[in-house]
Amino acid sequence: MSIEPESITPEEESKESHTLRVIGWFSVGMAVAALGIYVGAELRNRYKFKRRTPYDFYANAGKRQASEFGVGV
Repeated sequence: MSIEPESITPEEESKESHTLRVIGWFSVGMAVAALGIYVGAELRNRYKFKRRTPYDFYANAGKRQASEFGVGV
């Protein structure tokens, strides 16, 4: 086991730097995409909420929904 530091050639350092730069930009891109999807969904929900009519409150009044209780499984 040698205590001497390993010498890294400029070529290897350039490859490592390039790889880290690509990973960093990819991470930034994914974060921007996720933020865009979240903001878009929030804006859409707010738009839909403001455009409700009184009939929307009773839209499913006649539908029978399955009960979650008493299934017996």
